[in-house]
Amino acid sequence: MMASSLSVSAQGWPSNYDGVMLQAFYWDSFTPSQWRTLEAQSGDISNYFSLVWVPQSGRAANNPSMGYDPLYWYDQNSSFGNEQQLKSMIQAFKAKGTGVIADVVINHRGNLSNWVDFPTEVNPLDGKTYSMSSTDICRNDDGGATLNWATKNGYSLSANNDNGEDWSGMRDLDHMSQNVQDNVNAYLKYLLNYLGYTGFRYDMVKGYSGSYTGMYNSNCGVQYSVGECWDATRTIRNWIDATKVGDQIQSAAFDFQFRYTVRNAINSKNWTNLGKQNEGNWPLMSNNYESGKYRRYAVTFVENHDTERRANSAQDPIVRDTLAANAYLLAMPGTPCVFMTHWMACKKDIKMMINARKAAGIHSMCTYANQANNTGYYAVRTTGNKCDLLAVVGTNAATYQPDARWQPILTGYHYAYYLPKSAELAWVDLPAGEYDGQQTATLTAVSEDEGAKLVYTLDGSNPTETSTAVASGTTIDIPFGSTTLKVGLLKNGSVSSIITRQYDISTFEPYSIDIYVNTDAVGWNSVNFWTWGGDGSHSPANSAWPGDKVTSTVNVEGKNWYKKSYTINSATDCINFVFSTGTGSPQTVDINDINATTFFEISTNKDGSKHLVNTVETGIKETISPTLPTDNDAIYTLDGRLVRRNARIEGTAGLPAGLYIMGHRKVVVR
Repeated sequence: MMASSLSVSAQGWPSNYDGVMLQAFYWDSFTPSQWRTLEAQSGDISNYFSLVWVPQSGRAANNPSMGYDPLYWYDQNSSFGNEQQLKSMIQAFKAKGTGVIADVVINHRGNLSNWVDFPTEVNPLDGKTYSMSSTDICRNDDGGATLNWATKNGYSLSANNDNGEDWSGMRDLDHMSQNVQDNVNAYLKYLLNYLGYTGFRYDMVKGYSGSYTGMYNSNCGVQYSVGECWDATRTIRNWIDATKVGDQIQSAAFDFQFRYTVRNAINSKNWTNLGKQNEGNWPLMSNNYESGKYRRYAVTFVENHDTERRANSAQDPIVRDTLAANAYLLAMPGTPCVFMTHWMACKKDIKMMINARKAAGIHSMCTYANQANNTGYYAVRTTGNKCDLLAVVGTNAATYQPDARWQPILTGYHYAYYLPKSAELAWVDLPAGEYDGQQTATLTAVSEDEGAKLVYTLDGSNPTETSTAVASGTTIDIPFGSTTLKVGLLKNGSVSSIITRQYDISTFEPYSIDIYVNTDAVGWNSVNFWTWGGDGSHSPANSAWPGDKVTSTVNVEGKNWYKKSYTINSATDCINFVFSTGTGSPQTVDINDINATTFFEISTNKDGSKHLVNTVETGIKETISPTLPTDNDAIYTLDGRLVRRNARIEGTAGLPAGLYIMGHRKVVVR
């Protein structure tokens, strides 16, 4: 885990920061970014990330919503879960040494019933009531349209025009207003001191002067702050400078210039573009500009929710070479922010890249130098506080041959990592984590001594000179179950550089799930099941819309349910659903990523013309005590999150009270 990085005290962003951040959402990630889902993954995530940026957690104007249409600040019941689940998730990460970054949207705010009315709310932190009025809205909001409406309807706006960019989606707040400042200051302290967030990601900071971000951060004493200053020029550096209070910068910024450089290199298939990071016109990552001091405040990334390709919009994505993009990102200074879809798709490689970054001791303010730069590949050497890391990325990365001083430790599609042999350390190519099926790990001695060996144990004890010794490059089998591998470098009869990897390895067995649908609220007399997704085997037997029709019901706990059964074929398999009646209308919204028995109730509430669906906790088959062993391998939550693999050994001991899937049955832990 990354506990050490959180102990550094700083305003805005720590110096020499060695943490890595995860953006734990993408656009419409309503299932994988649920607070309960993220909490279940907090152990694995915290082994690699020091900070986790989550969606805006307050109740929004629309449902479902990604949170960029904020309405309530103290009602923390969002599309990602309720307040209790949010606080539990934040505390779970914090207990493992990882801080959670709040998405703070204060450029604009939604209204209740007309253009200019805001909620009145009680702040549970200080017990005070907070509200805004029409006079807290910028006078030129919506290009003057808000003023026209207000004048006709007897309202007054602020006397101040917006001191940033306008956005017509909601009301732009006047941050020159003392009332707005009081509201924001109270809200930020609530996020930190009541909900438990570690820091802030400020949305759309070009919408108001950077001086207010500085003032707010200084007032609440936040350690980690990063602004979305969406630009590709020196504007980003200027915004960072604008956050100064006294002579102290109060916030980092996302390095869009870094992102555009990577995008251009990949999309044009011309890797020379990466060399431009070190030119003087790149104000954050350049080694040349003021000795690279702005790298401290550069939160680098290669993709986010606004640039990714979405289902209904191309946006501005990188079109290939996700691995190479992340290999470059994680080898460079600044604070890297990994995008959730990349983490989900390339988890093993990204884990190893982060391990290499940590082995070299790379932090935000390290220096770097171009080693080779041409159309086919780019090689960069970054100097960490432990050793250098050489990263080669590009279509022809495999053709680059560094000199004999370098030891290859990690290779993949269009990328390679090397450490200097003078580092004198042990390396394991299998990252810690949970795996399905047999796994092997290759042990490498990074050493100038060609005779250096490696010693290892599989029982968690520290290896000594008498432990099992193998030559560099030896591959070993990792046993099934829970294993703690420790590996050390053996030279001249002494052991050094011991590293630890924790593995949980099991064999997946396909299992059956039942999907129950209740239509009492809407009065349907049949349900069509339209299915897709997962491993591609879940298409309905009736391949034409609206899919498989079910007319009979089963009674569970006094209610009638339409039921169909499906098989989950792998640990990553899942099924997506649309329920409908008649010839396909009316229908529900899409229900995504289901891999456990689930009970759905069709709601009378709608998103547009489509019915919303509630997941209900019912159909409990059996009660099992928290200490009873089981012959089954895995335990899942009702929404399909794996919470324990080795249930044969531990049973349900230590799990929070609640409902779970175990042995393909619902059980309750009290």
